[in-house]
Amino acid sequence: MNSISRHLQTPSSLFASLDSCPDSLRTRTRCQVPILPRNSPVSSSRFAASLNPVCSVHSRRHGSSKCKSGDFSESLELELGRESSSESMQPSVPTEQFSIVEILKKANSFLPHVVLASTLLALIYPPSFTWFTNRYYAPALGFLMFAVGVNSSERDFLEAFKRPAAIFAGYIGQFIVKPLLGYFFGMMSVTMFSLPTSVGAGIMLVSCVSGAQLSNYATFLTDPSMAPLSIVMTSLSTATAVFVTPLLSLLLIGKRLPVDVKGMVSSILQIVIAPITAGLLLNRFVPWICNAIRPLLPPLSVFVTALCVGAPLAINVHSIMSSFGLMILSLIIAFHLSAFVIGYFLPGFIFQKAPDVKALQRTLSFETGMQSSLLALALANRFFQDPLVAVPPAISTVMMSLMGFSLVMLWARRRATGQ
Repeated sequence: MNSISRHLQTPSSLFASLDSCPDSLRTRTRCQVPILPRNSPVSSSRFAASLNPVCSVHSRRHGSSKCKSGDFSESLELELGRESSSESMQPSVPTEQFSIVEILKKANSFLPHVVLASTLLALIYPPSFTWFTNRYYAPALGFLMFAVGVNSSERDFLEAFKRPAAIFAGYIGQFIVKPLLGYFFGMMSVTMFSLPTSVGAGIMLVSCVSGAQLSNYATFLTDPSMAPLSIVMTSLSTATAVFVTPLLSLLLIGKRLPVDVKGMVSSILQIVIAPITAGLLLNRFVPWICNAIRPLLPPLSVFVTALCVGAPLAINVHSIMSSFGLMILSLIIAFHLSAFVIGYFLPGFIFQKAPDVKALQRTLSFETGMQSSLLALALANRFFQDPLVAVPPAISTVMMSLMGFSLVMLWARRRATGQ
């Protein structure tokens, strides 16, 4: 005790050791220091070392940089005793969990629930979404692509182009695997379910169009590092759809559809290229703006996605709820489910040696299972006189989104648990 008292009476040595404290001790608000019994045979150096973080806390709390001698040890024991008892009774919860910014950042985790709620609301009260017409759809998808660009860098896209095999696999899934599935289920609807030929043509038309921009956002939510690769796949399929979609429609349906080449190119520029480029440029040259708006993007993206899902359902609710709508619904679900499954398991055999094979499987599953059903709906309304051709694309728009974002919820939860 005499050695300890002598050491406490020397403030210069105490603050010399305080100045040598690591930064990690300076930034901590509370340090758990064992309270030594009065008669404990401990050397003065060890006891002084244990007091270093306490003095830093004491100085910050009282706004001074002096440690008093004399009764300091008794008051220190009482203060630490009170803090230890209060900490033992209260659970240690990180303060950032209650931050509004953190809550906004985690808004994406509610996306599947919001999509399901918007689907039910569109069925129960269609006017809640009918105002969101087709003219708003392109800006909405552009906003989702802007959110992806803000959270990416040009380096990510350069790395994506270094994987031509994966890009080619996504292209095969879009324009070979999916059209074969469309032809199979289209013929099944006519031969086995005795549905009109126009319904089978609508299912085949859905399988002939390019990939959906929503697949890029679904990939971003599940595997952010794979989002640039997904964007490259979708952009390639969309760019070549001006030639491939008419050819496939001629082979499967027997009718060549004149697709507006200028309109397709303009759509790619407005929906994909321009928003992503704007996000990348902001992230590169004015990162402080990205840091300011980044917490707001997840809740806004959830809201926009809900509108993109609920609006097509509300607008086409009468066709979907028709007498044979449930039968078409079952065929569309089987079509998309088969595409998702094949898109997931087939790359597992092809890229089994890839270090990120699971992430690549999920990305190609989204690319194969989700396509631009709105384009199929527009083509059906423009080039087919029978209105029944538009029913499968209308149902596909809703079911593709619901199934895709259900997989987002499932795979994101598995990633979080490490499965």
